[in-house]
Amino acid sequence: MSRHHIVNGQKVDFTEAEEKERDAKEKAWADGASARAFLELRSERNIKLAGTDWRAMPDLTLSDEWKAYRKLLRDLPSTLNDTTVLEPITWPEEPSS
Repeated sequence: MSRHHIVNGQKVDFTEAEEKERDAKEKAWADGASARAFLELRSERNIKLAGTDWRAMPDLTLSDEWKAYRKLLRDLPSTLNDTTVLEPITWPEEPSS
């Protein structure tokens, strides 16, 4: 399948050089997809952890359920690889109490 662009309302196929340039750009974008996904994952994870930080204050007792939840959040990135991070993420469920 050759790629094309529109010039003056006409479909014009890419030249071989344009094909190679486009292929290189697509490969660079794809190669960076997992890195971007990990950044987004860590950012969302950090937000979830920050939302529970108050539970870990020295004057409160953190339940085992909350300890486990926070550990699952911290460990989540290490359970994924460059492929699985691109799939929908199953987040740990926040304890009810």
